[in-house]
Amino acid sequence: MPYIHSFGSYTNQSDNPLIYFRFADHEPLLPKSIKFELIRLYPEEGFESFIDKIFTVIEKYGYGACYVFDSLSELAVDWYSDRMVANFFMLTCPYLFDYKTVTYFVLFRDRHSEYTISKIHKTAQVILDVYNKENNQYILPLKVWKRHSPTMYMLHCMSENSCSPILLSAEISEILTGYEQPWIDSSTKLQNIRARTFYQAYRMLQDFKLGLSKFNDLEPIKEKIIRMAITRDPKLFSNAKKFFKLKDLLDVGRRMIGTGLIGGKSVGMLLAQAILKRSDKKWIEKLEQHDSFFIGSDVYYTYLVINKCWWIRYKIKKSENFLELASEARDILRNGTFPRDILEQFQNILNYFGQSPIIVRSSSLLEDAYGNAFSGKYESVYLANQGTPEERLDAFLDAVRKVYESTLSEEALMYRQRRGLLEQDEQMAVLVQRVSGAPYGDLFYPQLAGVGYSFNPFIWNKNIDPEAGLIRLVFGLGTRAVERHDDDYTRIIALNMPERRPETDNDEKKKYNQRKVDVLNLKENSFISKYFDEIALSSPKLPIDIFATRDFEAEQRLRERGREKTIYSLDLDKVIMRSSIVKDMKEIMDILEKVYNHPVDIELTINFTDHNNYKIYILQCRPLQIRSGIEKFEEPPSDIKDEDVIFITQGPIIGNGIAKTVSKLIYVAPEEYSKLAMQERYAVARLIGKLNQMYKSSDEDFIFLAGPGRWATTSPSLGVPVSFHEINTVSAICEIAEMHDNLCPDVSLGTHFFNDLVENDMLYIAINPKDADSLFNRDILNKFENKLVELIPEARKYENIIKIIEESGETRIKLYADPVKQEAILYLERSD
Repeated sequence: MPYIHSFGSYTNQSDNPLIYFRFADHEPLLPKSIKFELIRLYPEEGFESFIDKIFTVIEKYGYGACYVFDSLSELAVDWYSDRMVANFFMLTCPYLFDYKTVTYFVLFRDRHSEYTISKIHKTAQVILDVYNKENNQYILPLKVWKRHSPTMYMLHCMSENSCSPILLSAEISEILTGYEQPWIDSSTKLQNIRARTFYQAYRMLQDFKLGLSKFNDLEPIKEKIIRMAITRDPKLFSNAKKFFKLKDLLDVGRRMIGTGLIGGKSVGMLLAQAILKRSDKKWIEKLEQHDSFFIGSDVYYTYLVINKCWWIRYKIKKSENFLELASEARDILRNGTFPRDILEQFQNILNYFGQSPIIVRSSSLLEDAYGNAFSGKYESVYLANQGTPEERLDAFLDAVRKVYESTLSEEALMYRQRRGLLEQDEQMAVLVQRVSGAPYGDLFYPQLAGVGYSFNPFIWNKNIDPEAGLIRLVFGLGTRAVERHDDDYTRIIALNMPERRPETDNDEKKKYNQRKVDVLNLKENSFISKYFDEIALSSPKLPIDIFATRDFEAEQRLRERGREKTIYSLDLDKVIMRSSIVKDMKEIMDILEKVYNHPVDIELTINFTDHNNYKIYILQCRPLQIRSGIEKFEEPPSDIKDEDVIFITQGPIIGNGIAKTVSKLIYVAPEEYSKLAMQERYAVARLIGKLNQMYKSSDEDFIFLAGPGRWATTSPSLGVPVSFHEINTVSAICEIAEMHDNLCPDVSLGTHFFNDLVENDMLYIAINPKDADSLFNRDILNKFENKLVELIPEARKYENIIKIIEESGETRIKLYADPVKQEAILYLERSD
């Protein structure tokens, strides 16, 4: 009412005539204090008579008049047709526009079908969604024709004298999730089995609330919806049935685009939130509320069919040349089109989110299930989501296409082949989430993000309890926690000893500190990385003292050079030690692990609402693909001769302890590799991949891979740039810190690359020959016969760089590695 009163007052001040069309039973919209001409209409007389009288009035008052209509929702009652309301608007609004009028229309929420809402949306010039929560009023602009500002399409809080955009993701989602979205309400489309099932469930739930049915009566329809939209995995099904209420399932249906399943990633996120909230009511307040949307797997299938890609994808399962076919299919998926009804719903998703940043995430049917994580195999795309509605829709469509295209990426297909999944049906659902965080000036990011493991496979101190779990935490977007960044570091926290760091002294702690932050640039509408001290100085309202300390030494050095600058250094120990984050994360993962009956892997964000309180968002939860026990194995002999020791290292060592004979050793010589041009280093990586394919059928072999810097790096200046599928037959992988001095102590832990290691049960070992407790005797390796040319004759020019050593009867190479003690030795075992 205050908005329409303001509209009336404004027209009176501007001396424009104001005409009020009155036809509904509700209270008058305009008070007597406002001057207006009242025109009474009678919709029961019929559509033609009703609209004719309106057009006559418009012609009478001519150009520049202003109009107010009673709620159009009342017309559907008199005309017994929601579509006729849409027809009325599509005829009346353009007519008013031609006369250069300003007209105020009102609709009641949840009274209209998707058809009517979409037609009105396309026709009107300005559309505002109005919300009320706890005596506060909010508006969300859905459409503002030919006007734009950086915050125009954000949710705004209304007060007597101001209208301010709401910036915190947690606050926005809590306000909006209480309201249904009529454009995807199943009850308005009863023509298909899915819609009829959801509508039947809705009616049954209403009967239950009225005492007309029993709780057990709801179970069959609940199970049907779980199989229809949530999961058909037997292990996940039992948890879904136990922790999802029927209302939860209906809420999913109301936020779902298309049909099919919502996919593994969506199920994991929803299930984690349900489990926690059912376990203790405190999590209802402490967890950030999701308000995500789910693009069903059948939309992907339809996309394949209408873009003539289905048959190519079908042949991929049965062809030896599946990578070539996949390349052809990716070209099609990259440029495909969507059905019109899906496009309309995509636009409505963007209307709902306004200009809040979003992330478009893969959520395939096989993803995040027991036994298959697909970590990093499929795309997730951050969208700063700025610009006009048309620009934002184009960017959103490209993001969905990119997710669909990634289903046939070389990395994903090789992963599926390796795990015997190539012939299984793999469809892609999509999870559309609001990015957790807030804008700070032109930048948007969460304060903290990371991954958590309920079982800690990285034991760098004997007092660390692997069962206590760990988290890998970063400041800013979580991409730096889940993806491997060769130029920076993260904070690894053992949850039973958060103060115990992998680094040994203060100099190392400073050296291995996070320096770069991933953020969304709202001004440039892009994903960028910036140094933390730049972020700190350009982020108004960021409580910097929670996360950082002043670097007075660096400031003094600049001052001595004649420069004045405030420099902040990220210090996550401050927030870890002074908050209950560690306690909360341990409790969360203990609860989830108990329900899953399996170690779990989660993704999360944390945002402080003030200096003492914060919201946690569980973005993802899945079974952790790792053995959680510490196995017993034989100790190495105590009488190994010094001349038989190839290396000794104090780690880091990640994985399960072993004592094995190395049947094949692939060694890339650091001193020779570092001399190569960058292009030649890629050639070395491809040769490693070729060797990997040769060894892939020898499952009984223990293959040890050692080389300089980081394996699977994106930068050949820092290591060997293989893809994971080029080393996926390897049993143990070793990184030698010789190409550069900054081998990170956490190397791969918690990243998608690390998940590939543990999912394939690979052992990870790092050696720094400069450490006092380490030894590396490469001369022993150089004495062995090199089998490279015998295996790959065309690789002769790389014979001094890649060395292949195979087990022989006289001398065997043995590896002993204990991740608990953080000790490893590679040595020669000679036959007597």
